[in-house]
Amino acid sequence: MNVDELNKEQQEKIEAAVFRRLLKHLDERKDAQNIDLMNLAGFCRNCLSKWYAAEAKELGSEIEKESARERVYGMPYNEWKTLYQKEASAEQLASFEQNKPKD
Repeated sequence: MNVDELNKEQQEKIEAAVFRRLLKHLDERKDAQNIDLMNLAGFCRNCLSKWYAAEAKELGSEIEKESARERVYGMPYNEWKTLYQKEASAEQLASFEQNKPKD
């Protein structure tokens, strides 16, 4: 079957499952720091939580920022930071400054 042959319900189920798999993968890779993700891919866990809240709003549901973060991080954000976030190196910060999105 070609992806174009999926109906909207099938496509949304698959996309939801892929999102859950991405969150599981990120949860299993706590060594992948947000700054590394930003430097390599241009997005991080914080971006995902912002997108989550924005899409919920677009669909008519207001989700608090911290609640969206907890969904993405699998725990309260401050707890995740305390347990897993490492201090960014000068090299990481320089790369981030050079490549950060221009909003």
